[in-house]
Amino acid sequence: MSIPVSAATNAYNAVSQIANNAGASAATAAPGAVSGDDFASMLKDAVNQVVETGRASDQVTMSAATGNANIVDVVTAVAESELALETMVAVRDRIISAYESIMRMPI
Repeated sequence: MSIPVSAATNAYNAVSQIANNAGASAATAAPGAVSGDDFASMLKDAVNQVVETGRASDQVTMSAATGNANIVDVVTAVAESELALETMVAVRDRIISAYESIMRMPI
């Protein structure tokens, strides 16, 4: 499978933006403070971004069906949507793996 450069660039920019937002909120937090809302909001924003990417892909696909969009735009939008979904699935798998590791820890 070949991933277009624009899709990879968009994914990298999205992850960088999420990392920058997380770093900024962590820097403003008090030392030693546990902040569960930051991870939850970051995860919620990432899921919303994946959903929006899927909606944009659907919109471009519908435009192509009516003859208003180029097939290259459709392929690019579908590839971006696929990349975002694969990234979200990888994050989900890592979260589940971390949870299972915590549950296996002796008390």
